[in-house]
Parts: sequence; C-alpha cells; structure tokens
Amino acid sequence: MNHSKNTEKVDFLLAESRIDSFATDIIEDLFTRMLRIRLFEECVVDLLYKKDIICPVHLYVGQEAISAGVCANLNDNDYVFSTHRSHGHYIAKGGSLNALMAELYGKESGCSHGKGGSMHLVEPEIGYMGSSAIVAGSIPIAVGASFSALHNGDKQISVAFFGDGAMDEGVSYESFNLASLYNLPMVFICENNLFSTHLPVFKRHKNQNLFEKVRAFNIKAIRIDGNNPFEVYTAANECIENVRKGNGPVFIECMTFRWLAHVGPTPDLDIGYRKKKDVEFWMERCPIKAIKHILEKRSGWEKSKTEAIENKIRIEVQESLKYARQGSYPSVNEINKGIFSEKAEGK
Repeated sequence: MNHSKNTEKVDFLLAESRIDSFATDIIEDLFTRMLRIRLFEECVVDLLYKKDIICPVHLYVGQEAISAGVCANLNDNDYVFSTHRSHGHYIAKGGSLNALMAELYGKESGCSHGKGGSMHLVEPEIGYMGSSAIVAGSIPIAVGASFSALHNGDKQISVAFFGDGAMDEGVSYESFNLASLYNLPMVFICENNLFSTHLPVFKRHKNQNLFEKVRAFNIKAIRIDGNNPFEVYTAANECIENVRKGNGPVFIECMTFRWLAHVGPTPDLDIGYRKKKDVEFWMERCPIKAIKHILEKRSGWEKSKTEAIENKIRIEVQESLKYARQGSYPSVNEINKGIFSEKAEGK
C-alpha cells in the first residue's frame, strides 16, 4: 500500500469533537463496548496462534469505535445485520461472550449452535439478526427487515454494517434504490478500511468518496472519522433519530483501518500490499487509547475505575473461554435442524 496515494484523497473529518459536552456515562459506555471487543479479539488471536480454534476468523481490531458508537444509539429491538468481520457488531449490540466463544469452538452452546462459526452469528433476542460471509449479502436482507419495521409502528430501524468491498457489488446499489424509493427506516454503515481483502480502494473506485455515490439515490450520505468514537456516536445519534422520525434512509461512511490480516491473527506485512508505517500510522490513532486518556483526565474519574472495567472484562473473556471448552459439540441428530422452516421440516 502506498500510504500517500491512499490517504491524500481521503477527506478525514478530524475536527475536534466537543468532548466536554459528552456525559461521563456515555464516554464510559463507549469505552466499555470498545474494550470488550478488543480484549475478546486479543484472546482469539492467542487461540488462533495456538491452533486451539481452527475456525476462519476475520478480526475487528482497530475498528471498534464504529460498532460501539452506532450500537450505543440503538434500541434492543432495532435490527443489526453484519458481515464476515462480525465479532465487533455482535458484541457492541450486547451479544453474549459465552455464546460467541462457544460458536468459535463449534459447540452446541454457541449462538448459532456450533453450525455457523465466526462468519455466521445470530442472536435475534438482542436484535442481532445475522452475519454473512457473502460480501454485501446481508444488505438486501437488512432492507427487507426495514420494510417490515416501517409497518410495525414501533419506530424500529434496521442497520446494515458492511465494508468498502460491498460497494463493488451491484446488490448494494439495488438496496440503496429500494430503501430510498420506499422511504425505509434504514441505516447503512460502510466501514471503509481502505481494502477489499488485499485490493486498495483507489484501485477499485475512480471516485473514492464512496458516500457521494449513494447521494445519487437521494439518500442523506456523509463521511466521518471512524476512529473517533465521539464523532461516530454524534453522527449516528443524529442520523438514527432522523430515520426514526420517518425521514428515510441514511448512509454513513466511516473511515478506518484493520490492524491485522484480512483473515487470521497475523499482521500480514510479508504479503506486500501494505506497509508497516501505514499500520503504525493507524495504530497511533487507536480509539481505545484515546478515549481511555480522555476518561482519566475527567474530573472525578479515578484511574482505578478504568482498571476495574478492564479487569472485569478480562474475567468475562476468560469465563467465556472456560464455558466454550466445557461445552459439547452438536449431535449428528441436529445436523438438519435450523436449515429449513419448521413447516418445511414437517413439524
């Protein structure tokens, strides 16, 4: 990756957030959500290196501010649809670490009963309706869910998380058109980490301002700094409230960067498609490091409280590991369950 070639055409919105206007409980919530994702993913990295789990895993390290900032503004009954890089969205929406870890181990107690693995998570009880390994595959499903939400009268919304690679797929633009045509309560969150697998965005799009493409569908579309949790939270709050009022869909392009390989635990610097200095540039803009610093500067906030939050999450992660290892694998008698509807299965 040529750092200058990728970044000179990206208009990062790095203006200072009005951090003083944020209540401490909101900052703590964002910090907790992000740290829960990070510490879980770090544990998974260790397990992958040890080959304790062999499930293919696309890690979310470096992108935590996006899912945390968006999900902090969602209600329990709001729908979330995810991608192959799914852990962050699942955890930020309130997913069980026990069920997620068990799923990575292929255990029956996993959120997909051991049949889905990392890329196919689901927990409807919290509004997490599923993730898909198909690039852009969950976007039209999310739009369908928003159509149902439009008619239930609960001011419910549907959110689709997807990467910049999904902007290469025709079904995305069909979904934008349909959402706009029917004025659906739909929020599109594009996590632009500058690469689709190993291919940089400037080699795929003449116009790298992806949000501008969506405006052609008469959808409000903006770009924000996806590594600034305050900017993500503020933009998501304003856009989501606007959608709830019946003003139609919105599209938020969040600029970010994954620290690790497209798939797996390595930094993958040996492949040659990106450089160490570029990874280091983004690691310096770590959203968790930044928000921790802000919290500990707050009047009345003790450093011991930050440490207590971290310790609590570390215990949760270790408990999830214990839970997963003790679980049983699905019975062969369960192999066909959950594939067809109950009616189709003759029940």
